[in-house]
Amino acid sequence: MNIESDLSQAGSIFPPVIFGTSCLGNIYEATDYTTKKSIVAACIENANGIAMFDTAGKYGAGLALESLGKSLRDLKVDPESVLISNKLGWYQTALTTPEPTFEKGIWKDLKNDAIQKISYAGILECFEQGNELLNGYSSQMVSVHDPDEYLAKAKNKQEEELLYQDILDAYKALIELKISGKVLGVGVGSKQWRVVERIAKDVDLDWVMIANSLTLHDHPKELLEFIEGLHKKNITVINSAVFNGGFLIGSDYYNYQPVDKTSLEGKRKYEWRDKFHKICKEFDVTPAEACVNFGLNIPGVTSIALSTSKSYKVKPNLQMVAKEIPLFFWETLLNEGLIKVKPDFNNASI
Repeated sequence: MNIESDLSQAGSIFPPVIFGTSCLGNIYEATDYTTKKSIVAACIENANGIAMFDTAGKYGAGLALESLGKSLRDLKVDPESVLISNKLGWYQTALTTPEPTFEKGIWKDLKNDAIQKISYAGILECFEQGNELLNGYSSQMVSVHDPDEYLAKAKNKQEEELLYQDILDAYKALIELKISGKVLGVGVGSKQWRVVERIAKDVDLDWVMIANSLTLHDHPKELLEFIEGLHKKNITVINSAVFNGGFLIGSDYYNYQPVDKTSLEGKRKYEWRDKFHKICKEFDVTPAEACVNFGLNIPGVTSIALSTSKSYKVKPNLQMVAKEIPLFFWETLLNEGLIKVKPDFNNASI
C-alpha cells in the first residue's frame, strides 16, 4: 500500500477507526507494559490494512509515545505497515515535583513532566523528540495539539493575538516539514472547534480532529455545517472522544473532568444519560455502539478515534462501526429530545 499516493485521494488514507493511545500514557490509571503491548498487538492484528495510531507528547508526558514505539518494536512491526499521527505542542521534561504540573489528577504514575512548546522552534523540538521517543518509528501526520488551551492562557486581547501568532509560526514549521517530505500531512487537534475554524481560515490543513465537541450528547448545528464545509474542501475530519471522555458510556468524567452530581448541570447530564441508557436497553443497543455510529455517520466525518485500556475490546470496537441500528432507535432519541439530528448512513465520506 502506497501511503503517500493515497494521501492525494481525499480521506482515503484514514481508516474508519483510528486507534487512540491515551491509555498507553496511563490516563486515569497506571497500566503495565505487558498490557500496553497486548493492546497494540490487537490493533495491528485487527486493522483492515494499515493500522493508524493517534498519539501525543501530552499523553503521559511522552509515555504513550515511548510505549507505542517499544510495543511496535518488540512486536517486530514493519514501520511501513503503520501510520502514526503525533499531535505536537507538549515536550517531555524531568519530573521535579511530587506530581506532573499539567492536567493534575488525570495521568498516573508518571516519571516525567511536560511543558507546552508552541512556536516555530518549539514545535520542531516536539517533532524531533516525538520521533526519538517512538524509537525507530516516526510520525507521518503532525498537528498542533490543544491550541485552544494555549490561547486560553491569554489575559487580554493583545496577549491572545501574540499567542495566536505563535500557533501560526508553529504551522509554518509543520508546513515546511511537509514540503520537505518529512511528513505526509498537517492537521489540528482541539477540543474547542471554534479554534479549529479560526486556524482553518489561516492554514492549509489536510485534516482536523474534533475532540469532545461532536458527540451524541453535543452536536451544535454550527459545527455540523462547519464540518460539511471542510469536507467540500477535501479536508479530512476525524471525530475523537465520541463518549465525552467516557461519561456517555458510564464513567463519572465528562470531557476528562469529574461531574458534580449535586450541581444543576451535573444533574442534567446524569438525567440525560439515564434516559439514553434506558432507550439503548429497549432496543438492545449498547451506549457505545450508539455513540460510535452517531459519531461516524455525520456528513463530512471520515474517521473516529477510539481508545481502550483492554486488548480484548479492540476487535469489538472495530465491529461497532458495522453495527446495524434500527432507524426507529434514532427517531426515538430525536423525539425524546436527546439528539438534535439523526445520523446519515448514506454518508459519502465513509
